[in-house]
Amino acid sequence: MAGVRFTELQSRPMEFLDFTSLTLDEFQQLVPPFETAFQCHMAAWRMDGKPRTARRFTVDKNCPLPTPEDRLLFVLTYVKTYALQVVQGRLFGMVQGKANQWIHVLLPALLAALRTLGDAPARSLTALAQRLGVSEADAATVVVPLEEEPAPVAPIPAAAPASPLLPMTGRNDASSAPRTLLNSKRVIAARKKTTRSKMSCSSMPCSSSAF
Repeated sequence: MAGVRFTELQSRPMEFLDFTSLTLDEFQQLVPPFETAFQCHMAAWRMDGKPRTARRFTVDKNCPLPTPEDRLLFVLTYVKTYALQVVQGRLFGMVQGKANQWIHVLLPALLAALRTLGDAPARSLTALAQRLGVSEADAATVVVPLEEEPAPVAPIPAAAPASPLLPMTGRNDASSAPRTLLNSKRVIAARKKTTRSKMSCSSMPCSSSAF
Protein backbone atom coordinates (compact mmCIF):
# COMPACT_ATOMS: atom_id res chain seq x y z
CA MET A 1 0.00 0.00 0.00
CA ALA A 2 1.48 3.31 -1.08
CA GLY A 3 1.22 6.19 1.37
CA VAL A 4 2.17 9.78 2.06
CA ARG A 5 5.94 10.37 2.13
CA PHE A 6 7.95 13.32 3.40
CA THR A 7 10.00 13.51 0.19
CA GLU A 8 6.83 14.15 -1.80
CA LEU A 9 5.02 16.45 0.61
CA GLN A 10 7.98 18.76 1.29
CA SER A 11 7.76 20.17 -2.21
CA ARG A 12 4.27 21.56 -1.43
CA PRO A 13 4.76 24.01 1.46
CA MET A 14 1.12 24.97 1.97
CA GLU A 15 -0.04 21.37 1.92
CA PHE A 16 2.79 20.47 4.30
CA LEU A 17 1.57 23.18 6.67
CA ASP A 18 -1.98 21.83 6.45
CA PHE A 19 -0.79 18.33 7.36
CA THR A 20 1.49 19.28 10.27
CA SER A 21 0.81 22.88 11.41
CA LEU A 22 4.57 23.46 10.97
CA THR A 23 6.63 25.11 8.28
CA LEU A 24 9.36 23.02 6.72
CA ASP A 25 12.05 24.88 8.74
CA GLU A 26 10.18 24.31 12.01
CA PHE A 27 9.74 20.66 11.09
CA GLN A 28 13.45 20.19 10.44
CA GLN A 29 14.31 21.66 13.84
CA LEU A 30 12.09 19.07 15.49
CA VAL A 31 13.52 16.05 13.64
CA PRO A 32 16.80 15.52 15.62
CA PRO A 33 15.35 15.51 19.19
CA PHE A 34 12.36 13.52 17.97
CA GLU A 35 14.53 10.81 16.40
CA THR A 36 16.74 10.70 19.50
CA ALA A 37 13.70 10.10 21.70
CA PHE A 38 12.38 7.47 19.27
CA GLN A 39 15.67 5.55 19.19
CA CYS A 40 15.94 5.64 23.00
CA HIS A 41 12.45 4.17 23.25
CA MET A 42 13.13 1.46 20.68
CA ALA A 43 16.38 0.49 22.42
CA ALA A 44 14.32 -0.68 25.40
CA TRP A 45 10.97 -1.63 23.87
CA ARG A 46 9.57 -3.44 20.87
CA MET A 47 6.85 -2.14 18.58
CA ASP A 48 4.27 -4.34 20.32
CA GLY A 49 5.05 -2.72 23.69
CA LYS A 50 7.02 -5.65 25.12
CA PRO A 51 10.54 -5.21 26.57
CA ARG A 52 13.34 -5.67 24.04
CA THR A 53 15.46 -8.67 24.98
CA ALA A 54 16.98 -9.76 21.67
CA ARG A 55 18.21 -7.88 18.62
CA ARG A 56 18.26 -4.11 18.40
CA PHE A 57 15.73 -2.14 16.42
CA THR A 58 16.46 -1.79 12.71
CA VAL A 59 14.41 -0.35 9.85
CA ASP A 60 13.74 -3.04 7.23
CA LYS A 61 12.94 -2.46 3.59
CA ASN A 62 9.19 -2.99 4.14
CA CYS A 63 8.89 -0.44 6.96
CA PRO A 64 5.99 1.95 6.19
CA LEU A 65 7.86 4.80 7.95
CA PRO A 66 11.48 4.27 6.88
CA THR A 67 12.98 7.69 7.74
CA PRO A 68 12.91 10.00 10.78
CA GLU A 69 11.08 12.57 8.67
CA ASP A 70 8.39 10.06 7.70
CA ARG A 71 7.89 9.09 11.33
CA LEU A 72 7.59 12.69 12.47
CA LEU A 73 5.24 13.50 9.59
CA PHE A 74 3.07 10.53 10.58
CA VAL A 75 2.61 11.55 14.22
CA LEU A 76 2.22 15.28 13.50
CA THR A 77 -0.47 14.51 10.93
CA TYR A 78 -2.24 12.32 13.48
CA VAL A 79 -2.10 15.06 16.16
CA LYS A 80 -3.27 17.71 13.68
CA THR A 81 -6.15 15.79 12.09
CA TYR A 82 -6.91 13.18 14.80
CA ALA A 83 -8.18 10.80 12.15
CA LEU A 84 -9.56 7.33 12.84
CA GLN A 85 -6.69 4.88 13.05
CA VAL A 86 -7.92 3.02 9.99
CA VAL A 87 -7.85 6.31 8.05
CA GLN A 88 -4.42 7.22 9.42
CA GLY A 89 -3.12 3.82 8.41
CA ARG A 90 -4.57 4.05 4.92
CA LEU A 91 -3.05 7.51 4.51
CA PHE A 92 0.44 6.22 5.31
CA GLY A 93 0.21 2.83 3.66
CA MET A 94 -0.39 0.46 6.56
CA VAL A 95 -3.20 -1.49 8.19
CA GLN A 96 -5.04 -0.20 11.26
CA GLY A 97 -3.15 -2.50 13.67
CA LYS A 98 0.22 -1.15 12.54
CA ALA A 99 -1.05 2.42 12.70
CA ASN A 100 -2.09 1.79 16.31
CA GLN A 101 1.42 0.56 17.19
CA TRP A 102 3.17 3.50 15.55
CA ILE A 103 0.86 6.01 17.23
CA HIS A 104 1.58 4.59 20.70
CA VAL A 105 5.34 4.60 20.04
CA LEU A 106 5.66 8.00 18.37
CA LEU A 107 3.41 10.13 20.58
CA PRO A 108 5.75 9.84 23.63
CA ALA A 109 8.73 10.53 21.36
CA LEU A 110 7.07 13.70 20.10
CA LEU A 111 6.33 14.90 23.64
CA ALA A 112 9.94 14.21 24.69
CA ALA A 113 11.23 16.16 21.69
CA LEU A 114 8.97 19.12 22.45
CA ARG A 115 10.20 19.13 26.05
CA THR A 116 13.79 19.08 24.85
CA LEU A 117 13.14 22.18 22.74
CA GLY A 118 11.10 23.84 25.49
CA ASP A 119 7.98 23.75 23.34
CA ALA A 120 5.87 21.21 25.23
CA PRO A 121 2.39 22.49 26.18
CA ALA A 122 2.26 24.27 29.53
CA ARG A 123 0.09 22.42 32.03
CA SER A 124 -0.55 25.34 34.39
CA LEU A 125 -0.93 29.10 34.27
CA THR A 126 2.25 29.48 36.36
CA ALA A 127 4.28 27.42 33.89
CA LEU A 128 2.88 29.42 30.97
CA ALA A 129 3.73 32.72 32.68
CA GLN A 130 7.29 31.53 33.32
CA ARG A 131 7.71 30.49 29.70
CA LEU A 132 6.39 33.79 28.37
CA GLY A 133 8.28 35.83 30.97
CA VAL A 134 5.16 37.67 32.08
CA SER A 135 2.92 37.77 35.13
CA GLU A 136 0.19 35.22 35.61
CA ALA A 137 -2.42 37.93 35.07
CA ASP A 138 -0.93 38.75 31.67
CA ALA A 139 -0.61 35.06 30.80
CA ALA A 140 -4.27 34.56 31.64
CA THR A 141 -5.25 36.95 28.85
CA VAL A 142 -3.89 34.58 26.19
CA VAL A 143 -5.64 31.51 27.58
CA VAL A 144 -9.00 30.58 26.08
CA PRO A 145 -11.58 30.36 28.89
CA LEU A 146 -12.61 26.78 29.62
CA GLU A 147 -16.14 27.81 30.50
CA GLU A 148 -18.04 29.96 28.07
CA GLU A 149 -21.52 31.41 28.33
CA PRO A 150 -23.97 28.72 27.23
CA ALA A 151 -25.75 29.27 23.96
CA PRO A 152 -29.39 30.35 24.27
CA VAL A 153 -31.86 27.51 24.17
CA ALA A 154 -35.03 27.88 22.11
CA PRO A 155 -38.21 27.65 24.24
CA ILE A 156 -40.20 24.43 24.00
CA PRO A 157 -43.64 24.96 22.41
CA ALA A 158 -46.54 24.55 24.85
CA ALA A 159 -48.20 22.00 22.58
CA ALA A 160 -45.17 19.75 22.53
CA PRO A 161 -45.84 16.26 23.94
CA ALA A 162 -44.41 15.42 27.32
CA SER A 163 -42.29 12.65 25.83
CA PRO A 164 -41.42 12.02 22.18
CA LEU A 165 -42.77 8.98 20.42
CA LEU A 166 -39.27 8.11 19.23
CA PRO A 167 -35.95 8.83 20.96
CA MET A 168 -34.33 11.87 19.35
CA THR A 169 -30.86 11.45 20.84
CA GLY A 170 -28.94 8.73 22.58
CA ARG A 171 -25.52 7.66 23.75
CA ASN A 172 -22.77 7.37 21.18
CA ASP A 173 -22.02 3.71 21.86
CA ALA A 174 -23.56 1.23 19.48
CA SER A 175 -25.12 -0.84 22.27
CA SER A 176 -27.66 1.88 23.04
CA ALA A 177 -29.25 1.76 19.59
CA PRO A 178 -32.73 0.19 19.69
CA ARG A 179 -32.89 -3.15 17.95
CA THR A 180 -35.83 -5.08 16.54
CA LEU A 181 -35.19 -8.79 16.31
CA LEU A 182 -37.63 -9.81 13.59
CA ASN A 183 -36.80 -13.49 13.88
CA SER A 184 -36.76 -13.82 17.67
CA LYS A 185 -38.94 -16.48 19.32
CA ARG A 186 -41.00 -13.86 21.17
CA VAL A 187 -41.86 -11.95 17.98
CA ILE A 188 -42.70 -15.14 16.07
CA ALA A 189 -44.93 -16.35 18.91
CA ALA A 190 -46.75 -13.02 18.98
CA ARG A 191 -47.35 -13.22 15.24
CA LYS A 192 -48.80 -16.74 15.51
CA LYS A 193 -51.05 -15.75 18.40
CA THR A 194 -52.37 -12.74 16.50
CA THR A 195 -52.92 -14.80 13.35
CA ARG A 196 -54.87 -17.50 15.22
CA SER A 197 -57.11 -14.98 16.98
CA LYS A 198 -57.95 -13.28 13.68
CA MET A 199 -58.75 -16.58 12.02
CA SER A 200 -61.03 -17.67 14.88
CA CYS A 201 -63.07 -14.46 14.71
CA SER A 202 -63.42 -14.32 10.94
CA SER A 203 -63.87 -18.02 10.06
CA MET A 204 -66.33 -19.11 12.77
CA PRO A 205 -70.02 -18.15 12.26
CA CYS A 206 -71.59 -16.09 15.00
CA SER A 207 -74.70 -17.68 16.49
CA SER A 208 -77.49 -15.74 18.13
CA SER A 209 -77.02 -17.74 21.33
CA ALA A 210 -73.67 -16.18 21.80
CA PHE A 211 -75.32 -12.85 22.47
